[in-house]
Amino acid sequence: MKQQAQFHIGYWFLAVLGFVLIQSLLTEHQQVAQIPYSEFEQYLKEGRVEELAITDRQIQGTLKEPLPGGQTRFVAIRIEPQLAEHLQQYPVRYAGKVESTLLRDLLSWTLPALIFFSLWLFLLKRIGGGLGGGMMQIGKSKAKVYVETDMKVTFADVAGVDEAKDELKEIVDFLKDPQTYGRLGGRMPKGVLLVGPPGTGKTLLARAVAGEAKVPFFSISGSEFVEMFVGVGAARVRDLFEQARAQAPAIIFIDELDALGRARGVGPLGGGHDEKEQTLNQLLVELDGFDTSTGLVLLAATNRPEILDPALLRAGRFDRQVLVDRPDKAGRVQILQVHLKRARLSADVDPQQIAALTPGFTGADLANLVNEAALLATRRRADAVTMDDFTAAIERIIAGLEKRNRLLNPKEREIVAHHEMGHALVAMALPGMDPVHKVSIIPRGMGALGYTIQRPIEDRFLMTREELENKMAVLLGGRAAEWIVFSHFSTGAADDLAKVTDIARAMVTRYGMSERLGHVSLEREQRSFLGAEQMYGLPPRHEYGETTATAIDTEVQAIVEHAFQRTVTLLEERRALLERSARRLLEEETLDAEQLAELVGKAQGTTAERSGAIPQ
Repeated sequence: MKQQAQFHIGYWFLAVLGFVLIQSLLTEHQQVAQIPYSEFEQYLKEGRVEELAITDRQIQGTLKEPLPGGQTRFVAIRIEPQLAEHLQQYPVRYAGKVESTLLRDLLSWTLPALIFFSLWLFLLKRIGGGLGGGMMQIGKSKAKVYVETDMKVTFADVAGVDEAKDELKEIVDFLKDPQTYGRLGGRMPKGVLLVGPPGTGKTLLARAVAGEAKVPFFSISGSEFVEMFVGVGAARVRDLFEQARAQAPAIIFIDELDALGRARGVGPLGGGHDEKEQTLNQLLVELDGFDTSTGLVLLAATNRPEILDPALLRAGRFDRQVLVDRPDKAGRVQILQVHLKRARLSADVDPQQIAALTPGFTGADLANLVNEAALLATRRRADAVTMDDFTAAIERIIAGLEKRNRLLNPKEREIVAHHEMGHALVAMALPGMDPVHKVSIIPRGMGALGYTIQRPIEDRFLMTREELENKMAVLLGGRAAEWIVFSHFSTGAADDLAKVTDIARAMVTRYGMSERLGHVSLEREQRSFLGAEQMYGLPPRHEYGETTATAIDTEVQAIVEHAFQRTVTLLEERRALLERSARRLLEEETLDAEQLAELVGKAQGTTAERSGAIPQ
């Protein structure tokens, strides 16, 4: 028998019992007459009383003859005998009355009980809230359920990831018509894993799939499955799939899957009885158990696919992996066009220019950029957001907040000015380098005393050895300028040296660009499942001997030294231009592309500028 039916039978039983009790009380009240004490005294003197039952508060008795109402039984409230004797002297009708103490009696024991019970419920709710919504709800799924009318996001709201959208449109078609989709013998993938860096729009894509398909959307994070009690995570997985099956066709979306699906049995503490592993095992069972023809699709997102358990990624579970990567320039333009609709823009705002200044930005970064630019325009009481606001917002995001109150002494300002102009002049002198957008000696962020911003012309996916060497020369331009002008080095090039060393080591160990060591790859990128030692912070094992390690260090030093000497030679040929532009930078504090072009004695757009040549 169902629990709901049992509750209904219990309610009927209580109602019938209450009715019987009320009827019995009313019947008993009708058969017993309540009389005043003075009438009892009169009946007693007249001899009409047959028998009596006396208590400390009342007198109950039976009359020889019935009263006019037909009752033979009566009850009278007792009064003090002395008072009765005194009242008999007067022609007055008197009766006793018992003061009701029911409310006082009830409160004397019910009020403490209610206080204790309320306190117990409060503490249980507080404890249960931390354990997942109460003791009775601890095994229930904590997924947020959005019905089809709640999902307002569609594919029109997702930009810059056209390939990922094309992959997911097939899921939408299947959810709209799951019965006839497999007419040719194919089946939809049980699970789709969205893989990509943070902020690229994986969660937004999953919501868009639900919004396009008009189906219920169950959203939950991987960390919400695991609690302090053993077995809770597995119970929540079962409950989640049961709820989704009841509302199929539906979508289950697990965000941050790596919190739940980490590879089992790896590392020094790997074991088979961990609560997370039980939860993962239950998820694997559920993935094997549901039929895609019912219209149930599992979507998941992660930015750490290399640590996922291989059992999750095998065929029949997460069959399809969709890469949601950082957008290219065209994708950034599309994303900006979506976010710029919400801002009031001036005529000089060009999404193409903004996209060129933001290589590597994700969709979340671009949304934040538009918001920062709008806030900057609001702060200066402007009527619209201008291109200068976007430039300032980019500088704030990349380099940090301006620190105009960080005062440098004249000597430090002079070193920083020559350092930054060294970067800029080398970038403008070498072919193939990104154009310099701005140079500044205004301190920003935690430790940047100045910065040089280059604007990429286009997205690059391959780099030759010559281009890598030119990039190293640009990074070493500041240090070389300090050496040429002041004949000493400062700590300002620490970050430049770290980047140069990384490039040189990658050229030797990964790209096979060393003539001495040849075309071999000595180090690899982080591996997916076999490189478990990297996941636990242990150093990776070297795949080469000590002799090769010494040769690598020697070759890296030689490449960096060659790049530095080349940069010094280039700047020594342009020393007059270096000192002249540094003095101008000290006066202006910030120089843009037009001012730099004026300094080097040429106008923008000429053949000389496109080739990268700078006259001496």
